Amino acid sequence: MCRKLTLVAPALVLINFLLFFLGTTTALAQSIPKEELIYLTKSWSGERFEDGRPKIADSWIARAREIGLDDAWTILRNAGYHNQFVSGWKQVHDHVPVVGRALTATFMPSRPDVDEHILKRGHASGRTGNTNTWPIEMLHKGDVYVADGFGKIAGGTLIGQTLGNAIFNKTGNGVVFDASVRDLEGLSEIDGFNAFVRDFHPSFLEESTLMGVNTPTRIGQAIVLPGDLVMAQREGVLFIPAHLVEDVVVKAEFIILRDKFGFDMIKSNTYTSGQIDNQWTSEIKTAFLKWLDQHPSELKMTQGELDRIMQDRTW
Repeated sequence: MCRKLTLVAPALVLINFLLFFLGTTTALAQSIPKEELIYLTKSWSGERFEDGRPKIADSWIARAREIGLDDAWTILRNAGYHNQFVSGWKQVHDHVPVVGRALTATFMPSRPDVDEHILKRGHASGRTGNTNTWPIEMLHKGDVYVADGFGKIAGGTLIGQTLGNAIFNKTGNGVVFDASVRDLEGLSEIDGFNAFVRDFHPSFLEESTLMGVNTPTRIGQAIVLPGDLVMAQREGVLFIPAHLVEDVVVKAEFIILRDKFGFDMIKSNTYTSGQIDNQWTSEIKTAFLKWLDQHPSELKMTQGELDRIMQDRTW
């Protein structure tokens, strides 16, 4: 059987994943083959996890927590990435952002024969419990559990308080579910945790089958690959391809600097809003560099990163 996938349409990818693993008893349930994940994320040249998932450095995740989602969205959009944002979420906490590397899972409506085969293979390979716990076992510090639960609310509660605590203990992070969760009061007691979900419901998970772990998946109208940077804030959730994270973060940090400088200049009547909200003259650029010297704590990027942006004529 050929182990190399050539089609990436979601349904065909999932079918090929299943075909790939029909004769395998030791592989992780429904996980994408390592070589296929590396191929799909070949634009990433950095470190990877053992399974092939891009491993964005913790330092870049920390910097990404400080930038604005609107700015990151604009930078991605200008680079041609138009299918990375999803809005319309409910949250456990309204002011707790979730930022980290995506570990993905895809659920589908259950079917008894498929359920039986997946459970049998998973348990034979050492997995325990129900399939909704299996992605949790794969999480690392800094990960964000991202699951396509096909928008199911009643009976679509992928986690409750117990699993929420398990996730936070492993990742120090939250979740993004195109589905629901239960135990809202209990989840709200986990300090630092947040869940971006479609709704809350008191039911238990039922009639849902885990069909993909650590595979490309769809959340709303967005495509998500394992290792993408998840950036979830009040406006919604943005999925940044791993190979673009450094560029997006640095440019967004520069936008923050530019805005702070602009606010100061307008407030002091040094320049008008029309002068600031336009391509800067050489005089304004010089004033900006002088302002940076006077406010060194505002500079989050390296001098080299700043120099590269300053040499870009487009700003």
